[in-house]
Amino acid sequence: MLADETVQRQLTHSITLRHRLHQIPELAFEEFETAAAIRAELDRIGISYVAGVPDAPTATIAWIGDTSKPCIALRSDIDALPILEQTGLPYASHHSGRMHACGHDGHMATLLGVAALLKSIEDRLPVCVKFLWQPAEEGGGGAWRLVQAGVLDGRVGPKVSAIFGLHGWPGLPVGMVSTRPGPLLAATDNFVANFVGRGCHGAFPHLGRDPIVTACEATLNLQQFVSREMDPTDSAVITVGIFHAGTATNVIPDNARIEATARTLTPEARKMIREGCERRCAGIAAANDCRLEFEWIEGYPATINDPAMAEYVATIAKTKLGANRYIPAARPAMGGEDFAYYLREIPGCFFLVGVQPPERASYPPLHSDRYDFTDAAMAVGMRMFIELVLSFPPAT
Repeated sequence: MLADETVQRQLTHSITLRHRLHQIPELAFEEFETAAAIRAELDRIGISYVAGVPDAPTATIAWIGDTSKPCIALRSDIDALPILEQTGLPYASHHSGRMHACGHDGHMATLLGVAALLKSIEDRLPVCVKFLWQPAEEGGGGAWRLVQAGVLDGRVGPKVSAIFGLHGWPGLPVGMVSTRPGPLLAATDNFVANFVGRGCHGAFPHLGRDPIVTACEATLNLQQFVSREMDPTDSAVITVGIFHAGTATNVIPDNARIEATARTLTPEARKMIREGCERRCAGIAAANDCRLEFEWIEGYPATINDPAMAEYVATIAKTKLGANRYIPAARPAMGGEDFAYYLREIPGCFFLVGVQPPERASYPPLHSDRYDFTDAAMAVGMRMFIELVLSFPPAT
């Protein structure tokens, strides 16, 4: 339906566009230059759009095709990270201390290329297609704001029947696609435990109540939640990433604070880990005659693919790319994604596209200061999105 030359021309343009987007990374809800670039490209293509929704002014929502037909959505995130780029690329970030270290530049340019190609055959599309360029995936929960604004339920554009999203994946070779039914990525909750003791001179510890020792004991004990309270066949992670205490080597401070992330794959495990972390911290604080101030910060839910939509993605990859180009994800990864909010509302599938070049034995990981979305991976992402549209609905 789309000539190879047409797709190749669009790919060449999309690569140039990605490089430009890579140069202008912006943080969550600050993506105004990025949004302007996306909207300028849509103007060039001839696709009208909604420029922003309540509480997400940098979001861009567009749709094409017959709105009386079922509507499927394709989503790209658009924000960057507060990382100083060290790639040395000729198109490296122009914004010092900010970088597209998670490949959202590749996601954006891929979806813009798909929009251009589908627009050229709009009158032959079997479905209406909605495009979501969503801000603030990196911790801001932009997807939830779009859900609340009505991008799925028909308040902003046509009501959506199914949704698909992709992510470049460094551990997967270019040309490959992977996903799985059910949990693909984890819930991303955080917590803060502040242990309040009584400061004193370090030479006379018996005159105080040491919150550093207490916080250290809690840091180690928290790991026993996973090893002793979780079913060994389930997955969970507790990582203490921040430890703040003290100002002098010979002074026991009044308090010590740890900050941690907790990753789980099911609502049951998520509830258990919250209760277990607070209980363990409270018990250790009491045993050391300290007081606990505990705060749980709810993050994204687990990214749980609809089984039928995951099977559809797998079928498209195998039939349109080749049987050897699809690898089922053997197990979930414990990273997180706010695409999960869409999947709580409607059926859909989040899938992974390989970005590791064939000549490389390894590739910089996501959120690395040396990561770059591989240009060649865009062809796979574009093909997958296009075929998911053209073959919808899945055969039953």
